[in-house]
Amino acid sequence: MAGINYLFKSSFGEEPMKNNQLRKLNLKQFLISELYQHKQLSIHYLSKTIKMSTPTITRAIDELIEEEMVVEIGIGKSTGGRRPSIYGLNASSRYVMGIDLERYFIRMGIFDFDNKPVSEIHELNEGLDTHPDIPGFLAEKVYELIEAYNIDRSKLLGIGISLPGLIDIRTGISYTYLNTGKPTARELMDRLGLPVFLEQDTRTMAWGEQAFGLARGHQNVLCLNIGSGIGLSMILNGKIYTGHSGYSGEFGHIQIEPNGTLCHCGKIGCIETVASGKMMISRARKDILEGAISQISGMINNDLSKINIRIVLEAAKAGDQYAIDLLARIGEALGKGLSTLIHLFNPELIIIGGEMSKAADYLISPIESNLNIFTISRIRKDAIIVASELGDNARLMGTVALVMNKIFG
Repeated sequence: MAGINYLFKSSFGEEPMKNNQLRKLNLKQFLISELYQHKQLSIHYLSKTIKMSTPTITRAIDELIEEEMVVEIGIGKSTGGRRPSIYGLNASSRYVMGIDLERYFIRMGIFDFDNKPVSEIHELNEGLDTHPDIPGFLAEKVYELIEAYNIDRSKLLGIGISLPGLIDIRTGISYTYLNTGKPTARELMDRLGLPVFLEQDTRTMAWGEQAFGLARGHQNVLCLNIGSGIGLSMILNGKIYTGHSGYSGEFGHIQIEPNGTLCHCGKIGCIETVASGKMMISRARKDILEGAISQISGMINNDLSKINIRIVLEAAKAGDQYAIDLLARIGEALGKGLSTLIHLFNPELIIIGGEMSKAADYLISPIESNLNIFTISRIRKDAIIVASELGDNARLMGTVALVMNKIFG
């Protein structure tokens, strides 16, 4: 029923629907779901799939064409009789807004029914750690984006939001950011005035990779989100794994150095203390202050505060040996940590995503070297390690997949 409400907001009023109305809308929703997933289908295929008569499917398709949600896009190949008409979704009939909400930035865009961006991907230099009123700020920017691209709000199915931290899937409460003690999606929905679907940021990456990226068609995949911190999402037996409360995937807080440094989580020697972007920046500042020779010094005009992940990656790509060695040490630590996950989950694919995925050329080789040291070879050979092709867009595209799954799932 929820999916019907999102898709057919103007098709019924306040009165409860009769059974025949509900059946008709359920059929239309199913047809739209099939067309969304398969892009181009004939009435014959739909009739066979849904197990309903051709006239029934034809009437429903005709109504969807009148409602401007479906269009005839061509003629298919003949299988012995008359060539069938092929139908698809009208890409401009519905939209989804995606928001990637992070600590120091926000990325947002509007996508059509064909998952194509209808707006530029807007990156805002504000984030959870920099702006005092994120819900209010988002409400302002959402309104501006809708107005700028002349989007009819009634055609906006919803807003998918990627949020870092701990989010309890049982209560819907985020305990790391935007914690008011109430379900976070509901609070944002009240402020934004549109349906909101919320997901933890690393799992949003998995949604994106499964729907649009390298995880498509795979059943057991580990998605590493490496940026300032380190997160993990798991696709197990074709399903995105959440754990009992939604807290699964805190890979960055597995201990690999018992006598290591204190992590922000309060524990000692976590992987994040040796392999995260935050650690890399801290290490680079310390080493350069103590006299390490690196192109990074010239790139920042000796202002250590300007060192960030992007600067280190640029230096590595320019052949700077210090930056390359720094990334290699991160890869070695990741390989040691991943060896445990490979033994536990026996994945077929490991996707390196997040901001550090741009350094995959420097990370994958040391990761593989340490996997060869710490992993049973028969289990190790099953896991292929690749860099995300979606890159920075994985989480944003994941918010689109999330909204569509909630509507059609």
